[in-house]
Amino acid sequence: MDLATLIGLLGAILLIVTAVVLGAAPGVFLNGASLLIVLGGTLLVVLAKFSIPQFLGAFKAAARAFKFKLPETQTSIEELVEVANIARKEGPLGLEGREVSSPFLGSGIQMLVDGQTDETIKQLLDKERLMTLDYNRSGSKVFMAMADVAPAMGMIGTLIGLVQMLSNMEDPKSIGPAMAVALLTTLYGAMIATMIATPIADKLSLRMTEEARMQMLYTDALVAIQQGINPRVIEQMLSSYLTPKERTKAPEAEAASG
Repeated sequence: MDLATLIGLLGAILLIVTAVVLGAAPGVFLNGASLLIVLGGTLLVVLAKFSIPQFLGAFKAAARAFKFKLPETQTSIEELVEVANIARKEGPLGLEGREVSSPFLGSGIQMLVDGQTDETIKQLLDKERLMTLDYNRSGSKVFMAMADVAPAMGMIGTLIGLVQMLSNMEDPKSIGPAMAVALLTTLYGAMIATMIATPIADKLSLRMTEEARMQMLYTDALVAIQQGINPRVIEQMLSSYLTPKERTKAPEAEAASG
C-alpha cells in the first residue's frame, strides 16, 4: 500500500468534508442534478475519447497508485547478484523453479533456463517493458482527460443553472435551487479534477517511470548473467541505478552484515 497516495487523497477529502460540516448547513452541498452533470458527464465524455478497454483498464491501473509498490533498488540488486552466483556455480538450470520478487524477473530467469541467447532475452524483455509502459501511459491519459473534462462539465452545469435561474426570475422559489446547481457543478468539477483525477494520473506516470527503470535493471542483469559476466562485476554495473545516497549506504550495509 502506497501511504503517500492514501494519506494525500483521504487527507484532502477529509479537510473539505470538515470545512463543510463546520458550516451552517452541510446538506446544501449535496445536489443530485449537479452530480449527474459533472460526474456522469465527465465519465461519458472521457469514454468518447478512448476505447472501452482503455477506459475500463484505466480504473484497474488506478489501483496500482494505491497498492503497487516496487522493491528497493538495493534489495533488487542483492537478489540479482544472488541469482548470478547461482547461475555461475550451478548453471542456468540451477535457477529452475526459483521464487523471485517480480514476475518480470521470473520471466527473464525462465528464458535463462530455456537457454535463450542474450540478444533474445534483451529483445523479449524490452518488448515486455514497452508494453507495460504503454499500459500505464494509457491509464494516466484517461485520468488526465478526466482532469481536463471535469471543470468544463462544471462550467456547463453552471451555465445550465444560470439559464434556469434567469428564465424563472418571476418565481423567487426557483432561484435558490437553480443557483445551487450553478455553483455546485463548478465545485464538483474542481474537486474531481484537483483532488482525484490529477493526483492519480501523476502517480501513474511516476509508477510508469519507476517500473520501467526497475525492468531495465532486471534486463541488464539477466543479459550480463547470460553472457557469463562475474557476479561482482554485475553488482558494480548495477550500482549505477542507485542514487548517490544509496551508493553510500550500500557499503555500510555490506560491512555491517559481514
